[in-house]
Amino acid sequence: MRKVIYVIGLPLMLFSLSCTKSIPDYGNTATVGLANGWWAVLYDDAGNALTNPAFFVTHNTAGNTDSIWVDDLKHGYQFKCKAKVDNANLTFAVTNSTNEYYTLSPAGGFAPTVNITGGKVLPKAGHSLAGNITDSIYMKAVFSDDPTTTYIIAGTARTGFIEDDY
Repeated sequence: MRKVIYVIGLPLMLFSLSCTKSIPDYGNTATVGLANGWWAVLYDDAGNALTNPAFFVTHNTAGNTDSIWVDDLKHGYQFKCKAKVDNANLTFAVTNSTNEYYTLSPAGGFAPTVNITGGKVLPKAGHSLAGNITDSIYMKAVFSDDPTTTYIIAGTARTGFIEDDY
């Protein structure tokens, strides 16, 4: 009886082990808490809305360490720049970061830059268009081609639900 169990059982056990797949854990990027798609509004420094809610993104850089791309996808002030992050506090800021949408400097001029201060992601502090709780984002931006105006960019994370898209 034992021989029958070994003859039948051992091949079945080996077969079942050989079919088991292991899925690798690729983990997350270094800036996972700050990376997202956002529905945000551009405000002037008096708090007047200058745009309707528009989609923009924050995502890790290729270095995947201490920086993110902040990109309004040309829907607001039309800027894309790198910002330094503090992952533990979900904050970001930068001084004189090149606006990658306009890297060619005008004749006799300079390449436009962006200063971002007070950049912060606030987990579960916002409500989407349909009222779903989601993350919120806030930052102040000053652009070198309009250095006397501090713009405010604020909004909520994209939830992926159709009813939350503007």
